[in-house]
Amino acid sequence: MPHAVVAAVDLGATSGRVMLGHVGQNELRLRSVARFPNGPTPVNENGRVSLHWNISELYRNVLAGLTAAVAAEPGLVGIGVDSWAVDYALLRQGRMLQVPYHYRDDRTRPAVETVHALSGPAELYEANGLQFLPFNSLYQLRADLDAGTLDLADQVLLVPDLLTYWLTGVSAAERTNASTTGLLDVRTGDWNEALISLLGFNRSLFPPLVNAGTRIGSLLPSVAAEIRSSRPIEVTAIGSHDTASAVAAVPATGDDFAYISCGTWGLVGVELDGPVLSAASRAANFTNEGGVDGRVRYLHNVMGLWLLSESIRSWELDGAPIVLADLLREAAAVTGPVAVFDADDQRFLAPGDMPARIRAYCVENGLEPPRSKAEMVRSILESLADAFARGVQQASLLSGKTVREVHIVGGGSQNRLLCQLTADRLGLPVLAGPVEATAIGNVLIQARAQGLVNGSLEELRALVARSFVPVAFTPARSLVRQ
Repeated sequence: MPHAVVAAVDLGATSGRVMLGHVGQNELRLRSVARFPNGPTPVNENGRVSLHWNISELYRNVLAGLTAAVAAEPGLVGIGVDSWAVDYALLRQGRMLQVPYHYRDDRTRPAVETVHALSGPAELYEANGLQFLPFNSLYQLRADLDAGTLDLADQVLLVPDLLTYWLTGVSAAERTNASTTGLLDVRTGDWNEALISLLGFNRSLFPPLVNAGTRIGSLLPSVAAEIRSSRPIEVTAIGSHDTASAVAAVPATGDDFAYISCGTWGLVGVELDGPVLSAASRAANFTNEGGVDGRVRYLHNVMGLWLLSESIRSWELDGAPIVLADLLREAAAVTGPVAVFDADDQRFLAPGDMPARIRAYCVENGLEPPRSKAEMVRSILESLADAFARGVQQASLLSGKTVREVHIVGGGSQNRLLCQLTADRLGLPVLAGPVEATAIGNVLIQARAQGLVNGSLEELRALVARSFVPVAFTPARSLVRQ
């Protein structure tokens, strides 16, 4: 089979990157050509500070990254775009009506009550299989409807679909990300027209659904000229929800694994062939999201390394220089017990002074608050490891799937202390890496669509395992939950 190079546009909630993937039947290499920051932009709206994405700046950085990709590899044959979930743009006749809201904006609180008055949480779970998160797209869309904004729109495009539209001129909704809207039928994977109508939305707002691996089309001539490409480059719909791409790249050699896709969020779960819709699953707030090749990502959202990054941001605002490697080394040296708090508590969702919130939680719940930065970091990592362990054990119990090993992929796989603490609390081996799992999954689905590799998801994972050997962490302490 041929060898070729494709570009993965991988957009996270705090940063973005453009990666080159060199792919062949027995070859998989990744190289970064561009990295750029991303994050919420506060805007004053009638006296309320709202959070938005600077989507135009994000797209500018994507184009700059693709320009660098073409300069490095003039024979580039493909592009795929993935991003975080749930957020979207409203369009009218192809023009964006407003800057997309950030999911951490709190505008959805009244909309949650409105939606639940129309369809209760149990009915919603039966229909869409999603865990309750106040920023799920259906609540955001209801907030737009109540504000009168949705009436002006004729199309809704999730973030990766929006960028794909700007690159190609083709509107589509890739299924793995569309599954996070709460508006897909969890059993069929199609738009749930009855639920869309019940919530007051117009079905025509939502574009045709496509599967990961669908070839969308070539770059628009104007885009090709902008990135200085003299040849056609095809854009493929990959697992456009970044977690779907990350899970596709888990280097598992069997099916008895759980995964933790750890970055800003920690997505903890197992891969299944069908959804779990039991009352116990809903009570545990587990979600059934679409995966590549029709798989189900049965998982629970944990706050993730947002707790650490937001703490560091707060300390730096106070003028304290922070070197993460030093901080982690000091945290590893903490010998006394530290507070283990509920990392899923909703008070930790919004930006702000995270250390103060953690201390307040500890005081309210009879825990000894961390006294130093090192103790705070250790407390955060112990709490995340505890949440990860609970998530894996619940996923196994609720789904009936046996778990013998846990794969941590994404940026959190570099945090050796977190990986070891997770192994200790689970009493199971933890395999860490690859760091760039999302980009790897993006590249592989493009490559398979173009005939550069072939085979099942398991065969693609075997290629990942050969190309990016994970680091193993074995349980060192008796912290296993009974």
